[in-house]
Amino acid sequence: MNLTVLVPGDDGMRALTELTGVQPVRYTPGEPLPPEADSAEVVICGNLSPETRAHLLARLPNLKLVQLLTAGAEQWLSSVPGGVLLSTCRGAHGGSTAEWVVAVLLSMHRELLSFAAAQAARQWTHRGTDTVQDKRVLIIGAGDLGNQLRRRLEPFDTVVTMVGVQARDDIHAVDELPGLLGEHDIVVLVVPLTSRTRGMVDADFLAHMADGAILVNASRGPVVRTDALLAELNSGRLRAALDVADPEPLPPGHPLWTAPNLVLTPHIAGSVRDSKRRAYAVAAAEIARYASGELPHNLVRGEY
Repeated sequence: MNLTVLVPGDDGMRALTELTGVQPVRYTPGEPLPPEADSAEVVICGNLSPETRAHLLARLPNLKLVQLLTAGAEQWLSSVPGGVLLSTCRGAHGGSTAEWVVAVLLSMHRELLSFAAAQAARQWTHRGTDTVQDKRVLIIGAGDLGNQLRRRLEPFDTVVTMVGVQARDDIHAVDELPGLLGEHDIVVLVVPLTSRTRGMVDADFLAHMADGAILVNASRGPVVRTDALLAELNSGRLRAALDVADPEPLPPGHPLWTAPNLVLTPHIAGSVRDSKRRAYAVAAAEIARYASGELPHNLVRGEY
């Protein structure tokens, strides 16, 4: 008997069609479910509102696995019923997000925004700039994204230090951060949002960073205390690049819009061409493992 999997789009249907022992069934979030929902053991989900998420899960009586198309699972942890597995799409978006970090760091150090303004004003403003070469980069988060970023930064002759929850090999433990922050020119956040990481970048964290250092947040907005960061940006002591914010989306009158020393993008680091195809490739591999009697590799077990 085939494993019934609810799939929210044609891209997913194509990705799962070739899987042995799997019957993909298309559904549209927010609309009535197909009859096969009663027997579906697996549902693939993208970004859903809390109401749509609750409505969907309540109508799947045989559900065993929720497979996400995102790397983050914080919005789902309290929604998935007990006994139901939850798997993320870790590995699909790490490369593009790491690319965004490299892009903003190059832009900031080579002052590309300033030169673009000079071009618009028809001004030939020749001058030297900074460089990422020899910069000391602290990457907080040693998962797929952290390792993807390290692989992209080291060819620029940066010196990369990795931080994880626990020390292992050449990775430092998170409790070593107070002694590490001041030794680095760039601090990059690529951690999931959990109770341990929510608000971890507070006034004390920022105070330990070196004068003139850059904070890059490619994780989730609530990891950083916005008021504490604004104080440092306005003082001119630190710079920052944010792809996420707290609150998000950022209201029109929020002070982050006009904060000095800040590059801000609207949560687009992983939003690139073919991102959906990459996400479904990871999802299909996870479902193939489940269909063959294995546990998915990207399972979320409580706080991760």
